[in-house]
Amino acid sequence: MDTLQGRVHDTDMFFYYIFRGCFPWKATTNHFKVMQIKKKAKKYPLPIREWSKDDRPREKLLKYGEQTLSNAELLAILIRTGTPGRSAVDIGKELLHKYKSLRAMSGIDASEFKEISGLKDAKIAQIKAAIELGRRMLSEEKALEGSIKKSSDVANYLMPLMRDLKKERFVLLLLNRRNAVSDMIDIDYGTVDRANPYIRDIIQTAIKYNAPSIIVAHNHPSGAVTPSNDDKAFTKSLMMAAKATGISFFDHIIIGDNRYFSFADERLIEEYEMKAIREL
Repeated sequence: MDTLQGRVHDTDMFFYYIFRGCFPWKATTNHFKVMQIKKKAKKYPLPIREWSKDDRPREKLLKYGEQTLSNAELLAILIRTGTPGRSAVDIGKELLHKYKSLRAMSGIDASEFKEISGLKDAKIAQIKAAIELGRRMLSEEKALEGSIKKSSDVANYLMPLMRDLKKERFVLLLLNRRNAVSDMIDIDYGTVDRANPYIRDIIQTAIKYNAPSIIVAHNHPSGAVTPSNDDKAFTKSLMMAAKATGISFFDHIIIGDNRYFSFADERLIEEYEMKAIREL
């Protein structure tokens, strides 16, 4: 009887602990769940400011030189700050992964950069400014000094400025009486497949700056350099206008992917000039 009562007592206590929520195994289970939650909690990587000084891109550059940094680290210096869970270096790596190379990035429109998480206007502006400085530095190495003697003089100068653009850019080069370039002026910056330069604007600009001779150039975002029918028609019309106003029109150059087309080299400028003389 005592044994039975003891069993009843133990059973009552069993249910008592269950309903009160304080049975020892429940406490153990709760502890296990807390451990699981802690284990699943996401651990963000350390922000750059908490890295060792030798690993931080800016400090590394100042101590060891910019040549020791990877492309992602150099981009991180421009980007400056990351986002929760991603450092500026991580964002730099994502840019390189998405666009494959720095040169490919140089032709990307600012709006497309916004697809990368963590890149807002200020950071995008810094990246675009750095890319443009690099582009201009390459052109300075092939600066147009002295008289223009051949089409490659102009093409080599314009190549780093225009070959990677995703939209057509149309420029006018004003030459002085020694056939040296006195100025380069943007006439139009168009769409993916064409710019729309106005012949009147080109002629008026040359007259305004007292330029006796001109060369025009534009890029083909596709990288191909074969002139379109519109390119040819435009060049013919510009030759007519130049001849009518006494301005020498030396060449129209199309910039592609590390190659170019010269209307003068292909003797089309000569052909259009003879035609203009006959018609005028």
